[in-house]
Amino acid sequence: MRLIGIIAVVWLLIGVFATYQRGYFSNTETNCATSGSIALTVLAGPLNYAGVNPKVEACNLPQPSP
Repeated sequence: MRLIGIIAVVWLLIGVFATYQRGYFSNTETNCATSGSIALTVLAGPLNYAGVNPKVEACNLPQPSP
């Protein structure tokens, strides 16, 4: 069980490093699509180096009821 936890942490750290390399953290634009792209890139982990480039083009958040 401990080995699975270590693998998961390493997987996510590789994803964070790939996100950093793509410059998502230096982008001053903050919106739903950017946040989604960051989250997907982190979750993709090492797959980013195998050609996976997850991006969220547009997302529409529901508006509160009046």
